[in-house]
Parts: sequence; C-alpha cells; structure tokens
Amino acid sequence: MKKARTLTKEVQQNITPEMAMDMLINGNKRFVEKTFLVRDFDEQIEITKDAQAPFAVTLSCIDSRVSARLIFDLGIGDMFSVKIAGNIVNKDVLASLEYSCKVAGAKIIVVLAHTKCGAVTAACNNFKLGNITSLLEKIKPAIDKVNLKKITDDSINQVSIENAKYAIEKIRNESKLLFEMEKNNEIKLVGAMYDVSNGMVKFLL
Repeated sequence: MKKARTLTKEVQQNITPEMAMDMLINGNKRFVEKTFLVRDFDEQIEITKDAQAPFAVTLSCIDSRVSARLIFDLGIGDMFSVKIAGNIVNKDVLASLEYSCKVAGAKIIVVLAHTKCGAVTAACNNFKLGNITSLLEKIKPAIDKVNLKKITDDSINQVSIENAKYAIEKIRNESKLLFEMEKNNEIKLVGAMYDVSNGMVKFLL
C-alpha cells in the first residue's frame, strides 16, 4: 500500500486549485474502494507540531456520519473542517473560510451537503425549537428554489443540493476576499453531495 505524505508549506504552495480538486476526488475513490493510504500518525504529529499547511477546507453539516477527513482519506494537517448544522453560512463561517484560504493557504473550499440531512428535513417540516428555529430559517431559500410540494427522500436531497449552491452564492456575495481569490484562480469554490448510504461524494459542477 502507498504511504501518504504529510503536507508542508512548500508542498502546499505547489498545489493548484485544480490539483486540490483531484486530490479530493481520488481520496473519496480510495475511501469507497477501501484502498486507503498508509499513514504514520506519530510522524504526522511530529511534522505538523509547529505549523500546518492544509490544502483544502470543507464546510459541512454536523451530522455524525459526515467526517470530511475520513471520506476524502486524508490525514493530520491536510484539511480544515468547518461544521455547522445544515452547512449554512454566517459571518463566523465566512471568517473561518477566509482564514483557511487567505492566511493558511488552502486551495479549495468544498460546501459539502449530504443525503438524509436532519437539518434540511427539519427545515422542510417547518420545525421550531429555541435557537434551532433561526438556523433553519437560513435553509428556506433552498426550499423555495425547489418549490417543495411533497416531502420525500428525493425532495429533501434536492433541497440539500440547492442549499449547498445557495451557500456558495452567499460566500461569493458576502466575502469580497474569497470572491477575489476565486476570480484570480487562487482557490476553487465547489459544492458536493455526500451519500450516507454508500460513502460516495458527487461534486456539483
């Protein structure tokens, strides 16, 4: 089995946004096929103890089945992971993404939705409880886009896809910094859908 390399700043700087995309696609392929790279975690801890150089950042849901590092077969120091219910965008999320890319050098942002999303399902059912209510309101634009008439697994998944696309729009519209980085091909900004039933990630290109 092939051994994974630990990312250093020098390696990170030579990764293009297109290469970063390919690394994620290949990593998920390994995850699905169970052909994982071999990792020496003690070595990775030692190499990254003073600095980190992740090549990617994901914005994903808090769902316990969606672990970005695992489903892309990545190791310590490879990826930033921002998690919030429904993978919604707010100012703190934007700040985290800006730090990941502008300060720490990540080359790709993936807004990672997933099938059978509890937050999306709750929003479709107009669920209300405490602070959850205001969070679910942020998913409503995606529901309106789908023109939801009947709540089914397929319709919920379609709302999840639209919600990821909406999050990308918000990132572009509300972060001038990330918008400029994408325009200059310093980063790639993409959506993706993770299938909790088979482990596959489908990029929304």
